Amino acid sequence: MRLRVSKEDDAVYFRLDESAVVESEEVQPGVILDYDKDGRVVGVEFLGIKARVPEAQLSSLQFETG
Repeated sequence: MRLRVSKEDDAVYFRLDESAVVESEEVQPGVILDYDKDGRVVGVEFLGIKARVPEAQLSSLQFETG
């Protein structure tokens, strides 16, 4: 898994695995799902993050496991 924050693109992209993306779908305004050949979600992109998250928080991430 990997996470990419792009201040330039105003986006956050969360990638679950490295499968080829064959289709993308905007399921809500600014929320895009990427699918592999079997229809499984392999990535999620959030656009317009500057309006959703204070910019100071974009440089630090918190991970929770359970």
